[in-house]
Amino acid sequence: MPPNQHTRADGAPDDGRAADTDALRDRSETTRAGVLATLRVQYPDVIADAGYRLLHPRTGNHYTDDRRHLVATSRSVANFAVGVLADGPEWCVDAAEHGLRFLREAHRGADGGYHLVVDADGDPVDRTRSAYGHAFVLLAYARAADAGIEGAAADLERTHALIEERFRDDAGMLRSDCGPDWTEQEAYRGQNANMHACEAYLAAYEATGEESYLDRARHLAETITVDIAAETDGLLWEHYTDGWDHDFGYNADEPRHQFRPPGYQPGHHAEWAKFLALLDRYGAAPPTVGGSSGGRGGWYERGRELFDAAVDHGWTENGFVYTHEADGTPIVADRYGWALAEAIGA
Repeated sequence: MPPNQHTRADGAPDDGRAADTDALRDRSETTRAGVLATLRVQYPDVIADAGYRLLHPRTGNHYTDDRRHLVATSRSVANFAVGVLADGPEWCVDAAEHGLRFLREAHRGADGGYHLVVDADGDPVDRTRSAYGHAFVLLAYARAADAGIEGAAADLERTHALIEERFRDDAGMLRSDCGPDWTEQEAYRGQNANMHACEAYLAAYEATGEESYLDRARHLAETITVDIAAETDGLLWEHYTDGWDHDFGYNADEPRHQFRPPGYQPGHHAEWAKFLALLDRYGAAPPTVGGSSGGRGGWYERGRELFDAAVDHGWTENGFVYTHEADGTPIVADRYGWALAEAIGA
């Protein structure tokens, strides 16, 4: 791959990062080919005059209209940046930079926050300031910075500062959706937004070697997967009050809610397992349980517990159920590809 500001001529990191944070660059040819083949499912047809228009992976048809969702823009930028890190062709850089321009010029508002949905002209459709969405913005800039794309490192720092100021609550976690004036829209906390913030902070650490990002990721992980999970026999509930108490009744009458269904999600257990394995790889201090460091084990051991829980409670003969009760009884038995992808990643 072309060298970037983080790499010496011999391929070793030159800024103090642990060598194993360069895992994205250390790929077998088979894995590299898989990454690029996955990107080619979208590229080049995903590139619109403004931003991206995503394609259905089976039909190849565009399934978005002129709306551009913050999460889709940000995740696509991150994906193409991973293509750069995997020593992909020049179009990976071009595609990532294309999305970054739209992220900065259309999604980003005058206050520095990011609109959740804009149209193809860059006009806001939904001005919600979403913690979930901003976690993906942080991820996009982190991956782009790691790939050496100009300006991404500065935007990474700015987005981190914005999240610290606008979303971090008294527990050191992320609050949820805010209006355009940054007032909270409901007294709600979600593990999903915090999980993706953990992902983004891990990526920021990989890009910069800054321990503060690793510390943020560790705090989010320990709170969700150790402290709070101790109240539910180690399983991860999705929804909480603004005081971080379990809200078991949240959306109980909407089992197929598109974004916040009730129940336990095996896919998220597998996803957390992946992030905990990365915390272990990067030498983050082990979780503290019962006042002692380590408790039942380190991050890797806790990740194995979560992965085993995903399989034990959620696996069927052809994939993971979407959601289930504490005893494993399916709530929504639909299978989603993303859960399998997260399990493979873990």
